[in-house]
Amino acid sequence: MTYQTLFLKIEDQLKKAGCDSPSFDAVCLLEDIGKLPPQGLPPCDTREVEDARAAAVLSAAEKRAAGYPLQYILGDWAFLRLTLKVGEGVLIPRPDTELLCEVAAARLDAMEERPRVLDLCAGSGCVGLGVASLCRTAPAVTAVELSDAALPYLKSNIARYPQYAVEAVQADVLRDAARFDGAYAAILSNPPYIPTADLTGLMREVQHEPTIALDGAADGLLFYRAIANEWVPKLQSSGFCAVEVGIGQAADVSALFTAAGLCDVTVYDDLGGVPRVVVGTKE
Repeated sequence: MTYQTLFLKIEDQLKKAGCDSPSFDAVCLLEDIGKLPPQGLPPCDTREVEDARAAAVLSAAEKRAAGYPLQYILGDWAFLRLTLKVGEGVLIPRPDTELLCEVAAARLDAMEERPRVLDLCAGSGCVGLGVASLCRTAPAVTAVELSDAALPYLKSNIARYPQYAVEAVQADVLRDAARFDGAYAAILSNPPYIPTADLTGLMREVQHEPTIALDGAADGLLFYRAIANEWVPKLQSSGFCAVEVGIGQAADVSALFTAAGLCDVTVYDDLGGVPRVVVGTKE
């Protein structure tokens, strides 16, 4: 079977299965699992695929057609300048979260050298590592994650980028704030923010992601309350707290930040025009 034939077969299969990006997904599977040669163009590549590789690609395509996330199949996913290890048990890094990193890095670069940063609900470590990769000030980041399933991905990704000063700590953001001493220049988080009742209506791919990383309790604001009440007091003077929020949550989170004593609360829109990041500063 040629790469061209295999590509067309998979693309058609994924189209019929309702995948959002069948051509892109097919190319990714061919490149990663099918070992498509450099500069290969699957739609017109008539080189033969080894039988074992073709079988592996077709097996992966079956999983993708059934709604299994492409990122989990590939095992690695690009985020900003990074390539992060992902799989079952950890939230998939998304472009929306890149905005959080970019906003935070710009502010940190205006501060003193080696600022201390907390990344709460760290998951794969995309926020902490992403910020570190963008900053000139080389922040010292503590990435806090509770899940036993997510923690190995976090540690693996940190080990993959030893040039960044990021350490993993297993702790519960809702209960363990007292364990963390000192003052921080920034507290960052992409916490669980889906209202519990909405979980069953999420896209089939998202259904494979860990509930612990998605469920924000009844109104989706549980973790934002904890951050505002328990973690914001740990900010140093002129430090800031920046969080990613779900659709329709920016006003509520802004109010929580204001009530916690943060000033200059600002909302940043993502590329789709959705209010996505809320930032507040400690006086």
